Amino acid sequence: MRKSLVVAAAAFLVEFAAFAQDAPKPSPAAKTPAATTPATAPAPTAPPTPAPPPPNDPATAGATNANGSYTVRLHDLERRVNELKEQIFRSKARLNLLKETVLHGVIAGSRAVITHRNEMGSMYTPIRYVYALDGQEIYSKTDESGKLGDQKEIEVFNGSITPGNHTLSVQMVYQGNGYGVFSYLKGYKFTAKSSRTFTAPEGKQLQLKVVGFEKGNPVTTDPKDRPAVDFRESLIADKDSVPKSSAPAKK
Repeated sequence: MRKSLVVAAAAFLVEFAAFAQDAPKPSPAAKTPAATTPATAPAPTAPPTPAPPPPNDPATAGATNANGSYTVRLHDLERRVNELKEQIFRSKARLNLLKETVLHGVIAGSRAVITHRNEMGSMYTPIRYVYALDGQEIYSKTDESGKLGDQKEIEVFNGSITPGNHTLSVQMVYQGNGYGVFSYLKGYKFTAKSSRTFTAPEGKQLQLKVVGFEKGNPVTTDPKDRPAVDFRESLIADKDSVPKSSAPAKK
C-alpha cells in the first residue's frame, strides 16, 4: 500500500514537470502588472490665494490719483494763503503810508481853495464842468438847460491837501448860442481843456481861481478857438483864511 502511494506521487511529479515545460512562456511585454493600490479620490484643496493686483489695477490707480490730487490741492491752498499774507502786508503798508500822508497834511495845515469863474460871452453857454486833482475827479457838473451860465463863480474844492506839487486838470464844454450871422453856432459844441501844476506850501492856503474866457478877436478868430482857460493863483496865511463870520460876536 505504501509502495503504491510512493509510485503514484512520483508519477504525478513527472507529469507536472512535463506540463510545465510544454506551457507557453509569457513575452517580456506581457509581464504581469505589479499589484497597485486602489485609486483614492483626490483630497479637497483650499481655494487659491488671489494674486496681488497688478500696478495698473483700476482700484490702485484710483487711490494713487486721489492721493496725488489731495497733494496738489494742499500745495495750491498753501500758495494762496501765502499770496493773501503778502496782499495783507502790502495793504497795511499802503494804509500806514496813507495815514502818515493825511496826518502830515492836516498837521501842516496845507489847504487849497479852487474856484471856477465864467467870463465867457453870450455866444457860448456852459453845459459841463469837470475838475480833477492829481488824476482824481473832484467836481463834475452837467446842465444843458443853461443854468450853469447863470453862476459866475462856483466853489469847486475847499479842503486840506498834502504840501508839495499837485496837478489840476480842467474841462469846460460850451453850447453855441449865436444869433444873426452867427446863428449857425447853435448846432455846435466847443470844449476847452487845460491843466496846471501848483505847489501847496506848509502853513499857508493856496487860492486857485480857474477862469473860462474868450481869447482872440471876435471877428478874426475862429469860434472854435476862442474858448480858453486861465489859472490865477494867490497865497495867504492859513490863519487869515478863517471867515470873519466865524469870529465870536462882540457883546
